[in-house]
Amino acid sequence: MDEHEAAVRRTGRKVAAHERERAEHIAAVVAALKAGKRPTDVASWSPFTPAHLRKLARGAGIPPARKGRSPGAP
Repeated sequence: MDEHEAAVRRTGRKVAAHERERAEHIAAVVAALKAGKRPTDVASWSPFTPAHLRKLARGAGIPPARKGRSPGAP
């Protein structure tokens, strides 16, 4: 294996690890949102913006919070 092939393989492993970690992070974010955490709260723990978190929530079937109500409020 020459140095170029080795570099490509190393980079490929790094990209794959990053993709796995990102998928794990998204799963944790969705779980927090399903548990009733607000997107703005989750955003403070995440590199994602509240808007992106809401997009992830909609993609996971989590409905938007009603206006003027916090999640989990009666």
